[in-house]
Amino acid sequence: MALKEGDHIPGFTAKDAAGNLFDSRSVIGQKAAIIYFYPKDDTPQCTAQACGFRDNYSEFLNLDIAVIGISSDDVASHRDFSQKYNLPFILLSDTDQSVRKLFGVPSKFFGLLPGRVTYLIDKAGVIQMVFESMSGMKHVRKMLEKMVK
Repeated sequence: MALKEGDHIPGFTAKDAAGNLFDSRSVIGQKAAIIYFYPKDDTPQCTAQACGFRDNYSEFLNLDIAVIGISSDDVASHRDFSQKYNLPFILLSDTDQSVRKLFGVPSKFFGLLPGRVTYLIDKAGVIQMVFESMSGMKHVRKMLEKMVK
């Protein structure tokens, strides 16, 4: 079952781009966060989305909002992707898709492509907004629009 607005984010762990174990409790419950699930490193839409979050990262930092990207790519892929595009935020490797399943992120195109969903979470760990679209930049725009309100 997919997480929706008003739900609490469940706790999870995953490896970050440096190979360190990330525990969601180090962020969730401490500050607001944007968690976005994307299909694959270094593809056109995913790169546009990551670079969009990068280019607007100072806006999110000023509001004390963490940005976390999650895909099923491995640690090495995330490390290379993060370095190539100078991404200042956390990328998590979900190779077994356990975190994706925990959130209930759907697959697209007859289950062949992992879905793209972004969650805006408040400081208490409650989902304030869920946005789903295969267009990567729409996610960045939606989060920025929500911040301005």
